[in-house]
Amino acid sequence: MSWKHYFTTSIGKKLVMGFTGLFLIVFLIVHAYVNSMIFVGEDAFNSAADFMGTTIAIRIMEVGLFAGIILHVVQGYMLAQKNMATRTERYAVKPGNKTSAWYSRSMGLLGTLILLFLVIHVAHFWVPSRITGGMEETELVNGRTTHNLYQKMIEVFQAPWVVVVYLLGVFSLAWHLVHGFYSAFQTMGLTTHKYKKMIRNIGIVFSIVICLLFAAMPVSMFMGWVS
Repeated sequence: MSWKHYFTTSIGKKLVMGFTGLFLIVFLIVHAYVNSMIFVGEDAFNSAADFMGTTIAIRIMEVGLFAGIILHVVQGYMLAQKNMATRTERYAVKPGNKTSAWYSRSMGLLGTLILLFLVIHVAHFWVPSRITGGMEETELVNGRTTHNLYQKMIEVFQAPWVVVVYLLGVFSLAWHLVHGFYSAFQTMGLTTHKYKKMIRNIGIVFSIVICLLFAAMPVSMFMGWVS
């Protein structure tokens, strides 16, 4: 299959969705680990964030991450539009969950909510940290000076509307992952009849654990459980 077919054919688009989906799953694991450092302490979190922001290999991966997100979104919308276009006849009676779960039929909506959440998240933290500057700095235990993202998060998550937007984004991500985790492995041909149920269950557990970790950050800071 040529590169052109990866972007023009249904099979190619699904493969791109699968590859980028697996890449984003790895990113979520790393990001959730960094977020969990808020429960260890301010220095631990800022140290982890500083490592992510100053390591050349990770900075290069950031470029791939943004490219992967954009490609994943674009291909997702293209597939959704093609699926809608092929439905030339309306169902006389809507089949509902008899043919598929509601979240598998709502990947476009869930993906849009996640995209909006990402835009707000990037504007709050990535842009001032990487581009505009002006963020308060702190000295780590090892003597390094870095941005105090920990205090920035406490400041941002004092606004109830921000917490609500983040929780809606995390909720959408959870349902998106429930379907997307298994689909990514299936598209890559990594599922067999023997392991099909196991991979699906792993996907469900993964979705719950990762999204609970993401939700814990804004809730804990808003409630004053960490300071």
